[in-house]
Amino acid sequence: MRLKIKTEWFKRYSRLFCLLTLVLSSSIYFPLLATQEGQEEKQPGFALTPVPFGAVQLLDQFWAKRLEINQKVTVPHVLEQCEITGRIENFEVAARMKPGKFRTQYPFDDSDVFKALEAASYVLKRYRDPELEKRVDEIIAKIAAAQEPDGYLYTARTIDPKNPPVRWVGPERWSNLSMSHELYNVGHLYEAAVAYYQATGKRSLLEVALKNAELLLSVFGPGKNRSVPGHQEVEIGLVKLYLLTKDKKYLDLAKFFLDERGRQDGHKLYGTYSQDHKPVIEQTEAVGHAVRAMYMYTAMADVAAYTGDQAYLKALEALWKDVIGGKIYVTGGIGAAGGIEGFGPAYELPNATAYCETCASVAHILWNHRLFLHYGDSRYIDALERTLYNAFLSGIGQSGNLFFYPNPLESFGQHSRSPWFGCACCPPNVARLLPQVPGMMYARDKDNNLYVNLFMASTTDVLAGKSKVTVRQETNYPWEGKVRIIILPRYETAFVLKVRIPGWAQGRPVPSDLYSYLNPEKTQVKFRLNGKNISPPIEKGYALFNRFWKVGDTVEVDFPMPVRRVIAHPAVKTNEAKVALERGPLVYCAEWPDNGGAVSNLILEDQAPLTTEFRPDLFGGVAVIKGEVTALKQGEKEGEIIREKQPFVAIPYYAWAHRGAGEMAVWLARQEKKARPFPLPTIASKSQVTASERRPARGVNDQWEPESSIDRTHPYLHWWPRKGTLEWVQYDFEKPETVSVVEVYWFDDTGEGECRLPASWRVLYRAGEQWKPVENLTPYAVAKDTYCRVEFKPVTTAGLRLEIQLPKDFSSGVLEWKVR
Repeated sequence: MRLKIKTEWFKRYSRLFCLLTLVLSSSIYFPLLATQEGQEEKQPGFALTPVPFGAVQLLDQFWAKRLEINQKVTVPHVLEQCEITGRIENFEVAARMKPGKFRTQYPFDDSDVFKALEAASYVLKRYRDPELEKRVDEIIAKIAAAQEPDGYLYTARTIDPKNPPVRWVGPERWSNLSMSHELYNVGHLYEAAVAYYQATGKRSLLEVALKNAELLLSVFGPGKNRSVPGHQEVEIGLVKLYLLTKDKKYLDLAKFFLDERGRQDGHKLYGTYSQDHKPVIEQTEAVGHAVRAMYMYTAMADVAAYTGDQAYLKALEALWKDVIGGKIYVTGGIGAAGGIEGFGPAYELPNATAYCETCASVAHILWNHRLFLHYGDSRYIDALERTLYNAFLSGIGQSGNLFFYPNPLESFGQHSRSPWFGCACCPPNVARLLPQVPGMMYARDKDNNLYVNLFMASTTDVLAGKSKVTVRQETNYPWEGKVRIIILPRYETAFVLKVRIPGWAQGRPVPSDLYSYLNPEKTQVKFRLNGKNISPPIEKGYALFNRFWKVGDTVEVDFPMPVRRVIAHPAVKTNEAKVALERGPLVYCAEWPDNGGAVSNLILEDQAPLTTEFRPDLFGGVAVIKGEVTALKQGEKEGEIIREKQPFVAIPYYAWAHRGAGEMAVWLARQEKKARPFPLPTIASKSQVTASERRPARGVNDQWEPESSIDRTHPYLHWWPRKGTLEWVQYDFEKPETVSVVEVYWFDDTGEGECRLPASWRVLYRAGEQWKPVENLTPYAVAKDTYCRVEFKPVTTAGLRLEIQLPKDFSSGVLEWKVR
């Protein structure tokens, strides 16, 4: 009898207890209410509710290791860099705790501190770390002290209002919002404040954020200042304040900032760079700065969820199709145009100059997750996963303290990760996204059906059907395609388990025709339920398992993982007659250490067999692709090409640039016309090259032929931002040589930058310890888009030097320098 009473009590109250547990652990994006009857009632918001990252315990060797490194290395490193570079000191100076001037370079440097605090908050939500919490509290105290009495917080102005450090700041508050980042900064403040409150219950940073938000409400809005932020982000932060406080005024202000974009009756428009060329609901093409665009689209998805604005969703669908249809790289990176850190025309996707900013990958992931929560369509998780495993992961080295800002798809040795940047938006952005990844694995709909989006060995407790359910994943993804999902309900309950079938497993690299598989293998995803083969119905890219679940019920999925050859749409001229390699969610690249020191000279024939091998000794354990390629090199005779077979190895793209400088390529030649025969050595290529101001100059003798004076495809030398000065670059020969001709191809980025043709130049040769000018027989020509050749009386010397006079008000550069 006692057992029966306990059982009835448990059935009656366990669901309410489960719901309360979920409410307390949920992300504020998707709050839940419990009625007196224990029924779940969803507030206005997204159609789906994600299982929060704090409720998912990772058990795998891929992501769990990365989150541990983020906790132990990346977050402390980012906080330390904010200290030593003066970013935190800016708050001390603004608070008059220290004398001095603005310590850093950019007015948005405050935001790096806020993002670092957000990242630390996510760590504290998962792990107890009193030392980290104390450190965060100390930084918050400095931020609070720097806040002006009315709530204004912007160290670039507060430190010395009459003498702003850079013109971006503007002469008065809000006077240059297109570039000041006043509103962008506090958007990250709001996100950090909410995260820290959720992690610790402390209101210290939240009070700073709310005070600042009240100032914004008093300044901006209908009938007030109708300017909008140049760099979107404050809108995302305002929505988070709304969800935490339930005060609709914050949501209204977020929508106001979005709705005022493109409306010239309220402010002077900033143009396409800031997506301020037309109202947001009329925008159909992704243009301008990629991070600004992605943050705006993410904010639109948030605001649409909580206001029901269907016009926002219609615009977002058009924008998403534009990105996926012609502006996303095979790695999931976005932003082809380095000059604007953003989008170029459709299908214009250069590899070596691809920008693919790490911050853009972060924002692209956030945007696609929001779209999934609106529609429950696997297309958005396909896009998210591609970016997550490739373009995003490339942005952080395996040590956890080295980062890429751009993530190109081709390199000639000029790229290496850095511990920090002058413009340091990417490192703290990486640190704050990594802890959120487990929160993208699962989601529930209004009927408590469960979506499985990403595959990682893990366990989580979630409300599914009418019971608390433990869901356990067992998998070695991304190296293997087998996934076991074990369902352990508190008591038997009915719900639909929806397991995503990745697009790559269905013969579709991306949800458009931008990329496709060459000669796709006919593979079939296999499903088993409790050991029996089944063919579940498929809906929106999810396999549906609708049943009354019992303890130990197991779904097994086997995603075949052959090596797949990818080709680009014919309109992507850069990748004509080229191929990329994929396996599972991972894009691969060829890198110099594995392929004879170069990759630009390789041809991967379409029929060449490819196999995989797991290498536990490489990058902490990776699967590599192996095969055979044809390597080209120049022969001794004019026009002679030597072709040799050699072994081929490709590694996951995210792992490149861990073994020193050298060539890397994602897209490989399928035909000889797309490969570059390895050139014979020359006097110049064998020389040691140095330049004034210790500028990196190895590109001037790499033997890559420029296509024009603005060709940034390969490494080059420039002296920007130095202007009007006398500079030099020199060759030290391996041995004394007799030379009489020099050819120089000048770099000139007129229309995009501040490098121009030099005012003048001359050649000097080493004579003992002195540099003497040669006796030129032809004039020193200065011209764009061609080699400028000078002939001189032969000299026997151990070195040559170019002496270059930069033009007044401009800089100069050198693409290639030949010596004969």
